[in-house]
Amino acid sequence: MKLSNVFSRRNRILLRELVITDFKLRYQGSALGYAWSLLKPLFLFAIMYVVFGLLVKLGSIEHYAVYLLLGIVLWTFFAEATNQGMSSIVGRGDLLRKINFPKYIIVLSTTISALINLTLNLIIVAVLMIFNGVEIGASAALLPLYILEIYLFALGLALFLSALNVRYRDTSHIWEIIMQAAFYATPIIYPLAIVVQKSHLAAQLLLLNPVAQAIQDARYVLITKQSITIPTLYNNDYFEIIPIAITIIVFVGGALYFKRNSKRFAENI
Repeated sequence: MKLSNVFSRRNRILLRELVITDFKLRYQGSALGYAWSLLKPLFLFAIMYVVFGLLVKLGSIEHYAVYLLLGIVLWTFFAEATNQGMSSIVGRGDLLRKINFPKYIIVLSTTISALINLTLNLIIVAVLMIFNGVEIGASAALLPLYILEIYLFALGLALFLSALNVRYRDTSHIWEIIMQAAFYATPIIYPLAIVVQKSHLAAQLLLLNPVAQAIQDARYVLITKQSITIPTLYNNDYFEIIPIAITIIVFVGGALYFKRNSKRFAENI
């Protein structure tokens, strides 16, 4: 028991150091440093808001500016966790060859780093909510649950992709294309009501994506009841189980695939 506690403590220390190192290396040599973790989603928000909110006039939904920013922030968190997690094992090849430790800690450190960035970005969302006069109700307490759902889904994918990337270096290029398509297939820029008008079935399928479902639910509890959620779209609460089930399957499947291949990481990198 004592021996396992020692290893547990060692792993926690290693995880903490990897998170700190990841933060330092990511913005090393940058004039603005950590500020980029806030500026990148803000720049994307500004561009999207001008183009789609002011020019294309998609912003008919209540508090559209906050609605858009929250979607971008949550998507950025998901993209950062999966992208950084995917390249983490290959990027830490030198460490893997020198020290014997659970390999998942490397992937976990990058996703925690993304979670820290999300926390900082949510402060910006909170400030914009105040300026837009968004009333925060008791349902806002559910927000951490939707963040946890996105995190577990991203971590499962990161574990799978990081192991796959060790064997097939084309993984990063393929994933980049998938993420590009997934961004526009997720109702981040546009209200889901636009898709419903064109095809109710297409909207139902889009909302089964755990990230899309979590973003819509987060908007619903935090910003506006105009945000379409699964119970509204399906007229049945039980369909909410599907994205949760997908998240669990991806997380468990990713962890098992990672564990099965982790023994050969050092020799394949």
